[in-house]
Amino acid sequence: METINRRKFITGTAALSAFTILKPATVFGTSANSAIRMGIIGCGNRGTAVISDMVNHTNARIFAMADLFGYQLENAQPKFNELNLKNNGVKINPTKIFRGSRAYLELLNDPGVDAVLVSSPAYTHPDFLEAAVDAGKHVYCEKPVAPDVAGCKQVIRAGQKADGKVSVAIGFQIRHATPYIEMAERIRRGDIGEVVNVQLYYISSGSGKKQPPGNSPEEFMIRNHFHFRELSGGILLDQGIHMIDVCNWVLNEKPGNAFGMGNRKGEPDFGDTFTNYQVIYGYPNERNVSLHSTQFGPKFNDVCARFIGTKGIAEAHYSRGVYIEGDNPWDSGVVKGEPTEQQRAAGAFTSALYDSTPNKVKAFIQSIESGNLINEAHSGATSTLSAILGRMSATSKEETNWDEMYYSNQKYDLKLNLEQFDNF
Repeated sequence: METINRRKFITGTAALSAFTILKPATVFGTSANSAIRMGIIGCGNRGTAVISDMVNHTNARIFAMADLFGYQLENAQPKFNELNLKNNGVKINPTKIFRGSRAYLELLNDPGVDAVLVSSPAYTHPDFLEAAVDAGKHVYCEKPVAPDVAGCKQVIRAGQKADGKVSVAIGFQIRHATPYIEMAERIRRGDIGEVVNVQLYYISSGSGKKQPPGNSPEEFMIRNHFHFRELSGGILLDQGIHMIDVCNWVLNEKPGNAFGMGNRKGEPDFGDTFTNYQVIYGYPNERNVSLHSTQFGPKFNDVCARFIGTKGIAEAHYSRGVYIEGDNPWDSGVVKGEPTEQQRAAGAFTSALYDSTPNKVKAFIQSIESGNLINEAHSGATSTLSAILGRMSATSKEETNWDEMYYSNQKYDLKLNLEQFDNF
């Protein structure tokens, strides 16, 4: 294949976007031949998990795959082939497997690809998402949308170009979890009265160290990207962002300012990300929101969003129930803690996220099939910027408001030599 640069690629493919709103049944003739042909960019654990849900729960099949590293492709290829075959699909054609620094462009340049899953590290998200939109591909991009302010703005601009042409989904699955949806509706209709205060927690164990097969320092950084702020954004953008997104979604607001603290206590012997953050966010109508996010030590503890109102308290935990206490009590039925034998026998849900990813990927694929396109670029960027606001305050040790953060145009200079991985 001819080597192409990104500018040439975008210029040559932007015109395709006008044709992507056609329903698959129209393009392929019959529903039997209307499978959405997915390309996946980034074939690690997260990408494998999400694409598995897409293939298992929707009319999508894996058509092409791309990754910077050959060993990632080798590990993923048999899994993806098995997924396709189990769901009446076919094995991936070897000519549709792309490796190296330009692999994402080669995949996006393939006319057989209808939609893409971007599950590579966060530093790639703005360029990969924008290139997908310019190529006329529907795109599901993992969160965060970017590790810095400039990247978030790039995603917002890409979303504007995508509007009415292709679907753009961002991987905030909690908004599609049935218990959270019901809780959000009850809060908005006033079941807990006026929301006065919100408490958010993401208390996680450490993520460890991966030793890649190669000896390049840059390969080590990429394989351990969660420990490097310029590659992943740090734990506030990796984990705490989920609760920030829930808060923004339930309140239908974004924070105006933040005062944060954090440090690297308990850190590993490499990287530069904080291991813990404590941030107080100021939301409109004098609603104060506290966020505690940690990632160190051997024990995972809890993930929780607690909304405190004048008539009650609503709580949503990953694995300790979703419920309301107060004037209008309600319980989602998700088990609070360790299930009893009776609950196990009855098939009770032990996780509040039991249907979150299946529902999310169904919504994405159905938007393509129906032509009722979705565009989550702006909301995904807003939640990412909200997390950056807290990180910026904590690292500067100063109160920071939204405009200061937004107009800083903060941009990380990566200086990564990715072409070194093209020849092996």
